[in-house]
Amino acid sequence: MVLDAQRGRADKILMPAANALKGVDPNLISVIALALALVVGILTYYSFDDWGLLLPIISILVLVSGFLDAVDGKVARLVGKAGKRGDFIDHVFDRYADIFMIGGVVVSSWCNIYLGIVALLGVLMTSYMGTQAQALGIGRMYAGLLGRADRIVLMFLVPLVQWGYVLITGDKFVDLGWVQFSMFELMMLWFAIVGNLTVVQRGIATWKELK
Repeated sequence: MVLDAQRGRADKILMPAANALKGVDPNLISVIALALALVVGILTYYSFDDWGLLLPIISILVLVSGFLDAVDGKVARLVGKAGKRGDFIDHVFDRYADIFMIGGVVVSSWCNIYLGIVALLGVLMTSYMGTQAQALGIGRMYAGLLGRADRIVLMFLVPLVQWGYVLITGDKFVDLGWVQFSMFELMMLWFAIVGNLTVVQRGIATWKELK
């Protein structure tokens, strides 16, 4: 929600890009964004051993995938191809992208799998609550602490922070003696806690709107 609230400012960057991409089918842009998300998940799985090369590449791909996902709808509106089918595909692709990128962390050696499952659950349910409000006629629900834009930024930054930490310390995990954790696990802990809190927030906000 922190970054979702800045959509107006983001349009100053996205609209020029959308105008530059008017000659590209918006559905193709969506497919490329999804394909990059899949690559992110695969590279994340393998990055534990080949961290020096793959972690910065992962960050770049997350940024490009997120940017294309944000601009495809604007291109569709500019060329008159926006509609319910496009909106439906966009929501489906977004969920698959979340599963690919976050799932890559879940099954990797960077993260405790049980923590990862709770984090993925929180992320998926957060998005579900937003679209469910829309399905009930209330409008797309963006309320809450964790929006998709926030997740994309974190998934861009965390591989870089993890990369820097290993470069500086030579260790992949922070060791406090009583607990060890990677930067990816900190991100997943945030998704697990704040994501599920966002589910509750959106649920309460939707319930209040229902008659």
